[in-house]
Amino acid sequence: MTETRLNERAVIRISASHDSEDCREFLQGLVTQDMQAVQPDAPQWAALLTAQGKTLFDFFLWADGDDILIDCEKEHAEALAKRLKLYRLRRKIVIEMDEAITVHWSRDAAGKPTDPRLTTLGHRWLDDSQKDESADSAYKAHRLSLGVTEGQEELGSDKTLWLECNATELNGVSFTKGCYVGQENTARMNYRQKINRRLVVVPLDQAAEKRQRVAYPDLGLSIEHRRVDDLDGLDLPGWFNSALNEKSE
Repeated sequence: MTETRLNERAVIRISASHDSEDCREFLQGLVTQDMQAVQPDAPQWAALLTAQGKTLFDFFLWADGDDILIDCEKEHAEALAKRLKLYRLRRKIVIEMDEAITVHWSRDAAGKPTDPRLTTLGHRWLDDSQKDESADSAYKAHRLSLGVTEGQEELGSDKTLWLECNATELNGVSFTKGCYVGQENTARMNYRQKINRRLVVVPLDQAAEKRQRVAYPDLGLSIEHRRVDDLDGLDLPGWFNSALNEKSE
């Protein structure tokens, strides 16, 4: 197996400093995913939103005994940890970086967890390997080839509603878990099927500069925030069909 480490990712550990505390219960009222779905070797993609339902941070949640590990962008890890601490108040919950654990990815790694968003995204896991070689470029190219966006550069921070980031189609939200930050508007959008815009990955020759969030000339791709009515004719992935079907109903 070639080098698999994602050097652009970091891990935050959420742990309890007292037996009376429960890390899952603490996060259950904050993140978009049902914490009961986070099981050993079954990570979940989730987000922390604003009260209006806009995306602040997206990340993967992992179970490690009674602790929860957050696999997130390294560049914004400290900001995410700081944000989570605002909700901690006086609870005996410890939120700290865990530099001993690294994030890994491979398109084919038998026995490793599959990406919870799409199985075609490959396999993702946590390890203690400290090798410097990076799989970040290969991971990014493969992810974008499948039309999957992530991270603040692509999703924005307090710019894009979570369902506009295709969270429903990519298994990043639970509509049965109960309340969390931004839940009211997110649930209303889902119930009314009022998702007017979508983040999409399109070839640069189909790009619309006014709608562009970020361009990757080396990959020939553009990340764009487009109205659903403006998706006709775009070369979009098969998993996006459910979003297109919503438009036609």
